[in-house]
Amino acid sequence: QVQLVESGGGLVQPGGSLRLACAASGLTLDRYAIGWFRQVPGKEREGLSCITSDDNGYYVDSVKGRFSISRDIAKNTVYLEINGLKPEDTAVYYCATPSGRLKYLCPLLEPDEYENWGQGTQVTVTV
Repeated sequence: QVQLVESGGGLVQPGGSLRLACAASGLTLDRYAIGWFRQVPGKEREGLSCITSDDNGYYVDSVKGRFSISRDIAKNTVYLEINGLKPEDTAVYYCATPSGRLKYLCPLLEPDEYENWGQGTQVTVTV
């Protein structure tokens, strides 16, 4: 049974940094891609970044340069580091696995292309 657990969120001031973690069980990162999304109440879930099973990272244009995805195979954990945090980064951040047959590749960063969502971790950026 695949399970993803996000952590690392919190309250941070603008300009600060956070490193979010997505701990995986029931799968190994050398066979699965992992995607990161975020959601603000009342809005659709937004795709941010994905890392393939062979450690290639992809980002949506809006987060390039500020977000960095990485993984620790030994810990079976994927990280999303966010630098230069802005109030508009306030959201619940989720990780998920591809829902298609090729689970080692990153599909489009659209929520319908992913499954096995974690419970999310809240990031709040405020003065």
